[in-house]
Formats: sequence, structure tokens, C-alpha cells
Amino acid sequence: MTAADPTPAYVRGAGNTRFGRLPDSTPLTLMAQAADAALADAALARGDIDGVLCGYATTLPHLMLADRFCEYAALRPSYAHGMAAGGATGGAMAMLARELVRAGRCRHVLVVAGENRLSGQSRDQSIQTLAQVGEPEVEVPNGASVPAYYALLASRYLAETGLPRDALADFAVLMRANAARHADAHLRTPLTAADARAARVVATPLLLSDCCPISDGAVAMVISADPGDGPPVRITGAGQAHRHQHLCAIDNVMATGAHRSTASALRGAGRDIADIDYLAIYDSFTITLLMLLEEIGIAPRGRAHARLLAGDFDADGPLPLNTHGGLLAFGHSGVAGGLMHLAEAARQLAGRAGARQIAPRRRALFHADGGVLSSHVSLVLEVE
Repeated sequence: MTAADPTPAYVRGAGNTRFGRLPDSTPLTLMAQAADAALADAALARGDIDGVLCGYATTLPHLMLADRFCEYAALRPSYAHGMAAGGATGGAMAMLARELVRAGRCRHVLVVAGENRLSGQSRDQSIQTLAQVGEPEVEVPNGASVPAYYALLASRYLAETGLPRDALADFAVLMRANAARHADAHLRTPLTAADARAARVVATPLLLSDCCPISDGAVAMVISADPGDGPPVRITGAGQAHRHQHLCAIDNVMATGAHRSTASALRGAGRDIADIDYLAIYDSFTITLLMLLEEIGIAPRGRAHARLLAGDFDADGPLPLNTHGGLLAFGHSGVAGGLMHLAEAARQLAGRAGARQIAPRRRALFHADGGVLSSHVSLVLEVE
């Protein structure tokens, strides 16, 4: 690295709460717990944090949530603001934190998100929040919500690839098996293929087993100019793509922007998709996972399921996938759900995943989407 090169950005620490139903929790208490854990993991004091990026919380829609959190958590950074990009927010915050470090604006950026999405709002409030994703004049008046939009994507995907609906269930089974090894996961009870395929219908062709649970929980990470102790994990590439917001505006559901985002991240890291040996891929629904795996180039169209059946995505396979259980089983607490994918990837690369630790890996690809495959963020992590 020369004097003109940007400062490298490392994932120095990560922390999370348990996910599930956490009575009496609030977004602030959850985020504070995760932040404390991340700071302890990074071996940093509150006064060391000079940047804070805070994800939105549907149960605390504060206009200045980052400042509200900093006040609550006794943080006084020189740079702070909130962010919102749907499910891609965690990745977008980490990407911005990297840029702040690389530019020399900050040395230690706390990225934090969390909310009591399960216990802090009613079912009607949840539905109202999810309905905002739809186009207000065409989609929302027809009563659709997020599960229905992804069900439409699933119908189109299954029709074009010829895969049976039951193929989706096998991804839910894998995520549940991974979550069973994580003490903080929301859904740890084993799920058989038969049970997954017998689950009740949510929005045809998606069953309950194809949908992530709504959870309480929080995740925090420290992105730093200093690697800290242990194997250094650096963010070497980052990319985004934004081609639409609403489902009715997609001109090609098989090309939503995921490939463009991933290609940008890989190009920045000087890597190819074949160099990746760990996957952290957003999985709000089983169909999300299949479509993203194929669009980013992990498998040809219609062949991600074949790779799963071959064991390629198993914890001991060549491309371990979401070893914490993903959104489908670890849980979905808004922005924190997606950010947990990044925390798990960093822990696995650093050899700090405890009982879940897999064989050594060198490079991870993180990819998240927000909305209905609307906003895309990709990151490449490498252990030095």
C-alpha cells in the first residue's frame, strides 16, 4: 500500500442479541446490548467510536434515530446518521462505513440495527408496514403485501425453470439445520423436508416454511482502520445496484440488479466468483435465496437447487451458505436480520464462530436485497 492508497477497512468486532420473542425489549435496549457486545469484541471503548450508522426501526420511526441511539448509549461521534434501504440497509451501512474509513473521515465506525419487531407491534401494524413496499396506485389497492410479491416472483421462476414447488422447501430445511447450531437463533427446532412441504399456504406457491419469521433482536459491528487482535478480516470490495422499487416496474425479474452489484464488488476486490468460498446471501423467502444465488453467478439459472442437493452449500461443503441459519431460521428483525449475515461471515473467516466454526475459509461474498429484489448491496470479505 502506498501513501496515496485508501486506508483499509476491517471488520474489527461484531455483537448480537438473541433473536426471537424478547418481552419488554425496545429498539434502543436491543441496539445498546448489541453495541456493547461489538465494542467488547473489538476491544474498544465508547470514546474510540467516531462514527455511528444506525438502521431504521419500524417500531421506533424516529426522525433522528442515530442521534437518539447515541444519546441513549452514551456515544458522541463526530459523524452519525440513520439509513434506510430495506433489507439491504445493513450492507449499505457497512459499505458506507468502509468508505468513511478509507477516506480518513473516521477510524472506528459502529454499525448498529435492531428492533422489537415481533413483540413491539401488532399483526395489523406489521402488515401495514410491509404494504408500503407496494406501488401505491396499482399494487397496494389490490391488497398485496411483501409475501404476495415474492409469491409472484416464485411463480414466474418455477414456470421458467421447470423446478417443482417442493424444491424451495429444501433450502428452508438447510437453514433450519444451520440455526440449530446457533444458541441465539429464533427457530432451532429441526425441520424435515416432509414438514416443510406440508406447511400451510401463505401466498401460493409460498408456504409458511418458505417465509422468514418476524423476530426481536439486534446486531452491531465495528468497521475500523485498525484490524485489532486475531485474524484481520478486511472488506476488499463493495457494490450496489438499484433498478426499480416496485414489482410492477421490473422489466426482467431474472435480472434485478444482483449481478451488477456483485460484479462491482468482485471487481473492486480484484476477484472472480470462483474465488469465493463462503456465502452470506439474503433469504427473506426461499425464492429470494434461489434467485439471488443464480443471478449473482453461483449457479446457472434453475440449478441452485441441484447444488444444494449435491451438498455444495452444507457447512462442510465447498460453499457453506448462511451457517447461522439466515433470515429463514436465525430470524428477521428488520435491518438487523440482514446485518447478521455479515457478522456471521466475518466470524467464520476469523475462526471465531465457536461451535459453528467450519473449515478455514479465505473469502466471503455477502449480498442483500431490499424491497422486492429492489436495492442490492454486495460486499467481499477476505481474511489476511
